[in-house]
Amino acid sequence: MRRQLLPRDLGFEIKPHDESTLFKWFLASFLFGNRISQTIAAETWRVIVEVHGRDTPRKLGACSHAQLVRMLGEGGYRRYDESTATRLSLLCRTLIDDYDGRILGIAEAAGSREDFERRLLAFKGAGPVTLGIFMREAGAAVIGDGEHDSE
Repeated sequence: MRRQLLPRDLGFEIKPHDESTLFKWFLASFLFGNRISQTIAAETWRVIVEVHGRDTPRKLGACSHAQLVRMLGEGGYRRYDESTATRLSLLCRTLIDDYDGRILGIAEAAGSREDFERRLLAFKGAGPVTLGIFMREAGAAVIGDGEHDSE
């Protein structure tokens, strides 16, 4: 089995409570969680974030469906580009509308790690694989070590 890609493979480190790196990893986790090769998912992430600068929910959410499909195609997504574009748009819209465009907004709304995970799974297209990838690297940075439990 091949080694799973990490944030540092994409050129960044996840920092606790750092919205920028958390969204970048959430987007990467979403792409890696699809039925597509890691190489294509990583290249697609690079096209979206580095080539086109769509590194926040608002910037990515401002893209038209056609722009999203084009970026996915540039990264090598062919088979699922239409459905993935729709899910990416919906993911950004939900983040913006329900959580002020912030991954940390999900954590603030969640009463526990379990609630945070349930909320992530509620994003269309984010299943157990996406959740596992995201939480493996970002769980401690989002949830911390119990500091949100008393809020």
